[in-house]
Amino acid sequence: MADRTPQGSIQGGDGDGGMDGIRTFPFPSELSVCGVGMQVGPMGAGRTWHADAPLERVHRIDFHVVMLFDGGPVRHMIDFAEYEATAGDVMWIRPGQVHRFSPTSEYRGTVLTMQPGFLPRATVEATGLYRYDLPPLLRPSGAQLAGLQASLALLQREYEDTSTLPLSLHTSVLRHSLTAFLLRLAHLAASSAEAGRRAESTFTLFRDAVEKDFATNHSVSAYADALGYSRRTLVRAVRAATGETPKGFIDKRVVLEAKRLLAHTDMPIGRVGAAVGFPDAANFSKFFQQHTDMTPAAFRAELR
Repeated sequence: MADRTPQGSIQGGDGDGGMDGIRTFPFPSELSVCGVGMQVGPMGAGRTWHADAPLERVHRIDFHVVMLFDGGPVRHMIDFAEYEATAGDVMWIRPGQVHRFSPTSEYRGTVLTMQPGFLPRATVEATGLYRYDLPPLLRPSGAQLAGLQASLALLQREYEDTSTLPLSLHTSVLRHSLTAFLLRLAHLAASSAEAGRRAESTFTLFRDAVEKDFATNHSVSAYADALGYSRRTLVRAVRAATGETPKGFIDKRVVLEAKRLLAHTDMPIGRVGAAVGFPDAANFSKFFQQHTDMTPAAFRAELR
């Protein structure tokens, strides 16, 4: 069976149905080492939060889950949005969020679960535990990932070491180690959100510039220069917002306008090409066919 769920944090507790019929499953504290309000360990196979909670069906949990992946890709639904994670990515599911495991993905890596109330209020606020506006899927840089891995490994060692300290001190050490990990994670989440906002702003400016000038300007470098960005920055922003390159975005807008003119006007094909930035009719026909698998004339004929 594929490794689809976290080991040690995935059984126990009765689910309660919400107003929308989606069941919520509580933190299985009886499975924690020494009964503390957290668990950390490798993701394992054939487990579930509860016997009545099939992984591939939507459900809620009333605790935090952080998954640090060693492999992938893994597709996971959170609040009805699909996310794809791979090795080195982190997924943070907060209490009350609706989610669903993928029955076709192998979940490999380390999972941390934490019961609300395990950490003091000041730590909760400092680590942004309930910042539902932050992205659930995080992609740390090499240095960030190394820090997270080291911090999580230390937390796991402390969690599993039940023989060298009395329970009260063991729990205190766990809280401190967990806080250190969550502070790193919170910084990553906040910086990822800020980077996303910057990328969105950059893309918005690019999109508006393309809308204004696509008929005369097809050059990515020219748009980058006009907006005051490097070409690399523009590529990252457009790819983050649309999944495509700036050149692909420009070309799609040009093709759309050409299709509109071919379908809704009687302009000669050469004039249509000129209207979208191709003074040479042959170049326009070649461009249009590359992007639509049809000549301009065939496209117009199909609609008449």
